[in-house]
Amino acid sequence: MAASETQPPAGPGQGAAGAPAGGDDRTIHFHFDFLSPFGYFASLRVDGLAARHGRRCEWRPMLLGISVLKVMGLPPVADTPLKGAYIRRDAERYARRRGLEVARPFGAPQINPLLPARAVCWLREHSPALARPAAAALYDAHWRRDEDISDPDIAFAALAGAGADTDGVRAGLDSGEAAALLRAEVDASIAAGVFGSPTFRVGGELFWGVEKMETLEEWLAAGGW
Repeated sequence: MAASETQPPAGPGQGAAGAPAGGDDRTIHFHFDFLSPFGYFASLRVDGLAARHGRRCEWRPMLLGISVLKVMGLPPVADTPLKGAYIRRDAERYARRRGLEVARPFGAPQINPLLPARAVCWLREHSPALARPAAAALYDAHWRRDEDISDPDIAFAALAGAGADTDGVRAGLDSGEAAALLRAEVDASIAAGVFGSPTFRVGGELFWGVEKMETLEEWLAAGGW
């Protein structure tokens, strides 16, 4: 499913990490978990948003199982009484509003996201130009086509379709290098304050949730506040 300015003036305030409010980073860091339908929704729009504001976009896998369950000590949102049902309804409503084809039922049993996340981290290190299309292909397979991307055959078919070096990815997975790269990425995201998917980071500023994309767009256009 396809989706689809100027150097900002210095802001008066400081970002969460001491960066100027306008952002000293010309990159939008897009933190996502393949388990997150809202991360999938954001993936369809984030590159266009970045392009409209002359920013690069870096796709960075994270793990909700670490940030939410272990660091924050919270149960999975899908298992939370009242909130879980609301989130499923909200995802369905978002998909209808945007006219998105989503074959995977919201609230379906979750897969293990480690293989696809590790593969994308390995590509970020060794073939950075292919990391984004590979992640997009995996997201598309999982949500639009309801395929289990924790299955190596399915994951590698998606990676091959995106032009990735599947032999290299396999070697990285077998050697443990890809796992180490994902651990480092998750640690870095937590150190930056990222806890949910999707999160958009510009300099020291974080914007969490697909509904914050409009706020992010306004923030970038204004040069921050």
